[in-house]
Amino acid sequence: MTTPTPWRLDRQVPLALIVTLILQAAAALLWAGRASARIDEMRTRLDAQTPVAERLARLEEQAAATRAALDRIEAKLD
Repeated sequence: MTTPTPWRLDRQVPLALIVTLILQAAAALLWAGRASARIDEMRTRLDAQTPVAERLARLEEQAAATRAALDRIEAKLD
């Protein structure tokens, strides 16, 4: 039975393969960096929109209350 030899880089591995792997790793890192920047930008936009959403919810509730009051007034007029 033969003993397994440890992994080693042989001259049979073409230089093009090594360059390709390095370029793919660099592209993956650039993609991850851009994705992180987009996520940060979206988080900033979401944080800026939170007060607007809360104000809109309050306005919708006030409009519903106004509509209910108007319905009561119309019912009394009929």
